[in-house]
Parts: sequence; structure tokens; C-alpha cells
Amino acid sequence: MTKTRDDVRDAVRDALVDALGVEEDEVTPGATLMGDLEAESIDLLDILFRLERSLGVKITAAELAEHVQGGISEEEFGTEEGVVSDVGLAQLAKVMPQLDVEALRGKLPAEEVMQLFTVDNLVELVLVRSAAVAA
Repeated sequence: MTKTRDDVRDAVRDALVDALGVEEDEVTPGATLMGDLEAESIDLLDILFRLERSLGVKITAAELAEHVQGGISEEEFGTEEGVVSDVGLAQLAKVMPQLDVEALRGKLPAEEVMQLFTVDNLVELVLVRSAAVAA
């Protein structure tokens, strides 16, 4: 059964509240997981596990990274200087449409990409994975 956006949004909100101990009103669509909500890497694993239990959609940390990077190799995603390349920015624009890629061009350190991943980005990922499972 395909999950509705509201089902997924509610499940993501509940997982974030339970895993991070934040208030429901802090879990807004634009809140960043690792910045605004102060999630750490281990928290992401807990959140993904909670979403699997509540929605039946399994997403590993590696799959989350793959989703963000879009199958682009590390060498192609980032430059020798460690910033996200134009190819990487084009991918990020697809999975994180809230980003102003022009403002980030030549400035976004590759290791800081996940700092920009929002609640809404997670909802979209779960919806995509949910649809793939249902297909």
C-alpha cells in the first residue's frame, strides 16, 4: 500500500520527536536534521529504524547518502578542494530543491552537505522509497 504524504509526514515527525527529544512544533518542513534539530549520525540510524518500523520502508544510512549523492562518484561530486562540484550541485538541486545552488557554487564543503538535509527532504525520500516498494 502506498503511503500518503500526510502519513509519511506524520511518521517522520513522530520519529524525529521520539529519537531526538524535540518538540513537535520544532519539526517543520524546512528544519535541517543535523543543524536545527541537532541530530547526529547515530540519531539518523535511529530515525531510519523508527521509520522502517512505522511505515515498513527500509532505508539504510548508505541509501540515504546514495539518494543525496545520486550515484555520482566522490571524485565527480566534489572537487579536489573539497567543495561540491557543479555536477554535485545539479544533483543536490534535485533532492534538496530548497538550496540556492548559485549561492553555494564553489563554496559548499562536500562534508557539510548533510547539514542542509531537511525534514521535507526526508519526507520526499521516504515517499520515493515507499512508492518503489509498492511497485
